[in-house]
Amino acid sequence: MKVIVLGAGIVGVTSAYQLAKAGHDVTVVDRQPGPALETSFANAGEVSFGYCSPWAAPGIPMKAMKWLFMKHAPLILRPKLDMAMLSWMARMLSNCTSERYAINKSRMLRLADYSRIALADLRAETGIAYDERMQGTLQLFRTQQQLEASAKDVKALAADGIPYEVLDRDGCVRFEPALSHVRDKIVGGLLTPKDETGDCFKFTNALAAKAAALGVRFAYGTTIKALDVEAGRVRGIITDRERMSAEAVVVALGSYSPLLLKPLGIRPPVYPVKGYSLTIPITDASRAPESTVMDETYKIAITRLGDRIRVGGMAEISGYTNDLGLARRSTLEHSVTDLFPGGDISKASFWSGLRPMTPDGTPVIGPTKIAGLFLNTGHGTLGWTMSTGSARLIGDLVGGRQPEIDARDLAISRYG
Repeated sequence: MKVIVLGAGIVGVTSAYQLAKAGHDVTVVDRQPGPALETSFANAGEVSFGYCSPWAAPGIPMKAMKWLFMKHAPLILRPKLDMAMLSWMARMLSNCTSERYAINKSRMLRLADYSRIALADLRAETGIAYDERMQGTLQLFRTQQQLEASAKDVKALAADGIPYEVLDRDGCVRFEPALSHVRDKIVGGLLTPKDETGDCFKFTNALAAKAAALGVRFAYGTTIKALDVEAGRVRGIITDRERMSAEAVVVALGSYSPLLLKPLGIRPPVYPVKGYSLTIPITDASRAPESTVMDETYKIAITRLGDRIRVGGMAEISGYTNDLGLARRSTLEHSVTDLFPGGDISKASFWSGLRPMTPDGTPVIGPTKIAGLFLNTGHGTLGWTMSTGSARLIGDLVGGRQPEIDARDLAISRYG
């Protein structure tokens, strides 16, 4: 079929590659001049097959109230008269129950583990290099209360057969030797050894080149105006340059997906939650992490990417704004210098991106009520982690094949 993929981030490019491999005639359309120049550009670098959890969890409403008054808060809320924001927040609160958390985390783990296999296959198939490491994620606890609260995550990991290890202080230092300098600040951690790290921007650009070699066309610098729908079936898209025809369209526009879909009465509950990152050159390898350390107190990931450290995190609910607040930089600097002192943060580059979050944490993948129109969006902080598995699902669904894992509860129909 002739397929158009909307969006050239990690989710769009992996989708295009899989569709081209299946023999489809694929075009990718993006307003940017190249791939991975928005949310995929400088994310935290985690590929978290085991460390993936819904933000909507029991106890989060009370924690959120406390976070709003912290100097280095993981959550920043800038409320406004925006029905999409208010509706999204209400839906998220409704998912903060033990029952919903267990359901949503199980969905996420299923897709993440499928993506682990898909990424390994893709890496072997293409030979792509992207500062990758396969050394796991250490969720680091500074308090006994945090360590005890991880029991719900341990239960979910065990139920889904995901390898994990609960570590004491000495175990954390053995896994990440640089923590020996700050051992008194930690009480323990949760290790998910199958997790990986890597530069999403490098990977996406390399895979885009591989996709182009398979015949995928990339229409960069092109603004998508509308979807072209006739008699209940998608016929293509309308851009600022031309009308493009297609038999199938995959919407992988991240936070901007709902804006394009709204005129058709399709409303995936995806809302932008801004995250921030620093990229710091390593000056002393003995004081740098080996893999990813997740600072549970500030919800900040500190990741080794070759000769750099990527520090990413925070959740700012402020709509479609992408300004860089110096207070957010201060929080990132505080976390990384507190755990890994000695780096030269004066040379760090500062970035922000809009993560496409759903209220339940699970992406929206699958068909819509419009024939030939598919969604692959709403991955939140886990687009890098879930991209390869999501792309396989889309490849199967567009081609009319039975997916290798159950994808029914990932579709937009779960929202009624």
